[in-house]
Amino acid sequence: MAEEQQDGPEVSPTRWVARQAELYESSGGTKGTTQLGVPCLLLDYVGRRSGARRRTVLMYGRDGDDLLIVGSNGGSDRHPLWYLNLLDDPAVEVRVGTERFPALAETLSAEEKERVWPHLVEVFPRYAAYRAGTTRDIPVVRLRRR
Repeated sequence: MAEEQQDGPEVSPTRWVARQAELYESSGGTKGTTQLGVPCLLLDYVGRRSGARRRTVLMYGRDGDDLLIVGSNGGSDRHPLWYLNLLDDPAVEVRVGTERFPALAETLSAEEKERVWPHLVEVFPRYAAYRAGTTRDIPVVRLRRR
């Protein structure tokens, strides 16, 4: 593993996520920027228990200048770990394409989520099925530049 990788965030143990994150980062944000035709970003955050910096790849939508990510966890009945970490420490770093910037993560209220949900389903139609298939309230998180 390259020296830079050892100093960087720990990447998801999920194989496809790790490969895509490596391609995204090593290309400077010019490759690996979509998944299933949907735009993706890199999210760097701090683990709530370990304190380690971590990285994952997430699909996103937009709401004005802000980015929106969905804690769908593939429709699972449990929140994704990245979301639980953001609840503890909302200060994150984001890469969208060639741009990297610090942001604050904020879970949307029920009203805000209902307002943006149609856009998110348009971006990734599977979100509707994920929502219908679980009793868990799937969170939507706003990433606002700091």
